[in-house]
Amino acid sequence: MVEPLFSVRGLKVALPDMTRKPLIGRAPLAEILKGLDFDLPRGSVTGIVGESGSGKSTLGRALVRLLEPSAGNVMFDGRDITHLPEAELRPLRRNLQMIFQDPMSSLNPRRTIFSIIAAPLKQNGLGDNLKARVAEALQRVGLPQSFAGRYRHEVSGGQRQRVGIARALALSPKFVLADEIVSGLDVSTQAQILTLLEKLAAEMGLTVAFISHDLSVIRRLCRQVIVMREGAIVEASATDTLFEHPRQAYTRDLLAAIPLPEIDDAWLLPAPKAPA
Repeated sequence: MVEPLFSVRGLKVALPDMTRKPLIGRAPLAEILKGLDFDLPRGSVTGIVGESGSGKSTLGRALVRLLEPSAGNVMFDGRDITHLPEAELRPLRRNLQMIFQDPMSSLNPRRTIFSIIAAPLKQNGLGDNLKARVAEALQRVGLPQSFAGRYRHEVSGGQRQRVGIARALALSPKFVLADEIVSGLDVSTQAQILTLLEKLAAEMGLTVAFISHDLSVIRRLCRQVIVMREGAIVEASATDTLFEHPRQAYTRDLLAAIPLPEIDDAWLLPAPKAPA
C-alpha cells in the first residue's frame, strides 16, 4: 500500500477569539479545528467542503503550516511537520504551494508577471535561466510568453488566476492547496480553470486539496471529499459514494440545500484563442 502524502491525526487549531477580546490583554483562544483524522492520497484531488465558518480554510492553512497546530500530528511525505521550526520547514515549502482565492490581492500590482513567477524560483535557489523557466511556467497554464512583461491590471480575472497557478507550480511541488480559486469567476472561465487544474494535476502527479462551497465543482474535480462542520469532519468518502449514498444527515442536508448547477456543458466549451 502506498503511503499517503499527508497523514493527519488528532489535528487541533486554536486561534484568538476576537469577539471576546478584553479591553486589556489578549483575547482568549477558541478551538477552530477539533481533533481531525484523515489522509490525503498521493496524486489525488481531495475536496474539502462545508458551510462558512466550518474550518475548511483553517484546515488548509494548517496543512501548509501557515498556521501551527495546537495539538495532534501532521505527517507530510513521511516527516512530522507539526511543530517543525521555520528554519527546517523552509526547504520543504517548495513542495507545499498554495493557489489563492483572489489573485487581484495575492499578485503584487507593482511587479510584472515575470517577476511574480520568478520570485519563488529565486528564493529556492533556481534563479539560473529564469527567462526560460518563466516561459515554461506560462506555457504550462496556456499563457503566451509575451504576458511576462504585463502587470496585474493588464490581464483578465481568469488570466490572473492562471498566473497564480503558474507561480504555484513553477517549483514542481508535491502538494497544492487550492482555496476557492474559481469563486469569483464566471461559469465558462471557471470551467477553463478547473479543466486546466485537472490536467496539470494528472500530468504532474500533484496531490491537491481543493476547498470549495460549489458541490458541482467538487463532484466533477475530486476523487474523494471531506465534509466539515463546526471544526470537525462529519463525513469523508469517495466522491461518488458521498453524493449517491451520504451516511450523515448533515451531508444529506448540505446536498439538498445547495443547488447543483449544470456545469457539464461548460466543461466542454472550447478554449478561446486568448485564455480567459
